[in-house]
Amino acid sequence: MIKNPHYDVVYGDPGEHPYLDFTDVDIRIPMFAYLSREKRPGYDHNKKAGAMNAMVRASAILSNGAFMLNFDCDHYIYNCQAIREAMCYMLDRGGDRICYIQFPQRFEGIDPSDRYANHNTVFFDGNMRALDGLQGPMYVGTGCLFRRYAVYGFDPPRAAEYHGIYGQTKLPVTNPAEPDEQDRDNVRRFGKSKLFVDSIAVAEYQGRPLQDHPSVLNGRPPGALLAPRPPLDAATVAESVAVISCWYEDATEWGQRVGWIYGSVTEDVVTGYRMHNRGWRSVYCITRRDAFRGTAPINLTDRLHQVLRWATGSVEIFFSRNNAILASRRLKFLQRLAYLNVGIYPFTSLFLIMYCLLPALSLFSGQFIVATLDPTFLCYLLLITITLMLLCLLEVKWSGIGLEEWWRNEQFWVIGGTSAHLAAVLQGLLKVGAGIEISFTLTAKAAAEDDDDPFAELYLVKWTSLFIPPLAIIGINIIALVVGVSRAVYAEIPQYSKLLGGGFFSFWVLAHYYPFAKGLMGRRGRTPTVVYVWAGLISITVSLLWITISPPDDRITQGGINV
Repeated sequence: MIKNPHYDVVYGDPGEHPYLDFTDVDIRIPMFAYLSREKRPGYDHNKKAGAMNAMVRASAILSNGAFMLNFDCDHYIYNCQAIREAMCYMLDRGGDRICYIQFPQRFEGIDPSDRYANHNTVFFDGNMRALDGLQGPMYVGTGCLFRRYAVYGFDPPRAAEYHGIYGQTKLPVTNPAEPDEQDRDNVRRFGKSKLFVDSIAVAEYQGRPLQDHPSVLNGRPPGALLAPRPPLDAATVAESVAVISCWYEDATEWGQRVGWIYGSVTEDVVTGYRMHNRGWRSVYCITRRDAFRGTAPINLTDRLHQVLRWATGSVEIFFSRNNAILASRRLKFLQRLAYLNVGIYPFTSLFLIMYCLLPALSLFSGQFIVATLDPTFLCYLLLITITLMLLCLLEVKWSGIGLEEWWRNEQFWVIGGTSAHLAAVLQGLLKVGAGIEISFTLTAKAAAEDDDDPFAELYLVKWTSLFIPPLAIIGINIIALVVGVSRAVYAEIPQYSKLLGGGFFSFWVLAHYYPFAKGLMGRRGRTPTVVYVWAGLISITVSLLWITISPPDDRITQGGINV
């Protein structure tokens, strides 16, 4: 740990460095502490959420900064001015009700075509911007500046103004608790560290907006924080070590109502949801120069495992008390719908798989998907098509991306929806119904070993069970196309209209799986034998099952008479 610097400005001496002039430069080094929480057998470490809570407590005793910046280990600061820009939101008028500032995620090292939609531009530049117009964007786990006081589980100032759908219902203010009762409540919520409890009020005051305007109701005068901070002594450092011990959180509300919330693999979404549920707001900050940059898994297997972890966390949220249906009245109506969508979207995989198989079933049976093309159905189909086209144009306009990148997002939505999302639904149901815990592999961040090709990792083929559903859909649609063409060629009266209808939709399904098939081919078109074995077995099994259910008719129709 580097000790806290002196509060007076320290300038460099002339001639101190042979090449750089530090005469008018403040050469103080900020305090830096490397923190590692204690781990012992028999104690639940609570993964990332437990590490974040331990860091919150230790930093409150060491520095007690009013704002905390959180980003993953594979990210780095790309724009140092972005932190100041985010703090301006919280220190401006009305900023006392902002709990965090979320920045978009930007990635490096991704292949130029972005085969597996790692940039996720439609979400970060479209959906998150739309949430910024509501109660605020959700917390995505990295690139976020928090108000320390909001992390402690307190309500925002003037929280009574935020009840009801329209924010007009006000509740009576309760009387403050007695001092002794307040001390017991602090111990129950935050633990037995008196230094930590005493730091809460200081952090709340430091994070208030600047009271330089009559409309600022909960501010502080400029210059109120210029008081010198005493240097850290041995007792203070020992207390910071004590609050990161594995037993400190016992019989407290850490992970339940205070700090990062436990019990979900997507603790970031749950933590942000709890803050919005208490009435806080958040802001989405897009800087002209990217605030942070990081790496993303460009390998197909690692990307699907990442999507599986996110989707499984969403299923857990849907079956938990963090479901937006059970939210308080402080959560706005549209914000409630947005969080409800977070828990529902993995279940769309069931309908997506059905839609991907319908064209193949149409070709197998020789019947079109719709029995009769009446004007009512055609008008309905035209209306749906126009609506989807307008939605696509809106996403492209808001996100500022080209059609190719938008098409990559659509392709991976189908790939992930029929593989990772389906597995997440099954795993979530197993955890909720049978209590079977699910273990996840952290996203691989290792760089490729091939110096000649920076995207060598893109061509690696690592088998996973998530490949089975997409392979089955691809195989079934290919076999269905062959069956449909054979029926049209050898029929007495070829019905090419049904072949074109079913073949078009089946080809449309295969077009969405093109990046998946390309990823299985690797660098030189080599595919593991197990891929062919699984695809062949599943395709043949489904084909035989269909023949058993609906055997071909050996009667020949001539002139309307069955022979």
